[in-house]
Amino acid sequence: METPVNIYINERPLVIADEHASLPTEYHNAPVYRAPDEKEISRIIDQLEKNELANAVFLDADPVSLFNRVKAHFTVFEAAGGLISNPAEEVLLMFRRGKWDLPKGKLDEGETLEACALREVQEETGLHNISLDGKITETFHYYPWKNKKVLKHSHWYRMRFTGTELTIPQIEEDIMDIQWIRPENLGKYMQYSYQNIIDVLLKAGYKL
Repeated sequence: METPVNIYINERPLVIADEHASLPTEYHNAPVYRAPDEKEISRIIDQLEKNELANAVFLDADPVSLFNRVKAHFTVFEAAGGLISNPAEEVLLMFRRGKWDLPKGKLDEGETLEACALREVQEETGLHNISLDGKITETFHYYPWKNKKVLKHSHWYRMRFTGTELTIPQIEEDIMDIQWIRPENLGKYMQYSYQNIIDVLLKAGYKL
C-alpha cells in the first residue's frame, strides 16, 4: 500500500502518513495528530463527518499499521473500476447523482478485482470491447449506509476501448449521461466531480 493515504470523509481528506513524510502544500495548515490513539481517531473521524474540520493529518512511524487501525472504525467494502480511453485518447466520464464519475462497483464474493473492474465497466457503460492495461491506484472514501460508516476501498485500472458499440448508461444505477472527453478538457469536468476521481486522473498522468 502506498502512503500517504487519503481517506475522503464528505470530501474532506484524512491523510495518513509516515512521521517523516513531506506533505503537499495544501496540508501545511491542517491539524496534525501524531500516533493518535483509538479515542482520538474516533473523534477526528466524527468531526470530519460532521464537517467540523476541513481536513486532518495522522502521522505515525508505522503508517500502514495506523491505517489498519483507522479502517477498523468502518465497515469496509472492496470495489473496482476503470479509467477508460478510446483510440482517439479520449477519456470516458459518467454523470451520476450530480457529479462526473468513473465506472466502478462492489466486489462480488469469489470475484477477482480485475474481473470486478471489467464487469462493472461493462454493466455501467454498455461497452464490451474493453481490455485491461494495469492498475493505476487505490482510493478510499466514506459514506453512511444502513446506520453504518462505510469505507469504500476502490481499486482502479487503466482500460482501453477498441470496439465500435455506443455507450448505454445504466439508468438503474442513476447514470444519466456518458461522454468521451478530450484530455485537455478534463479539468472543466473535474470541477463537478469527487476528489478521489481527481486523484485517479492525476495518478494516471493527466493534467487537470
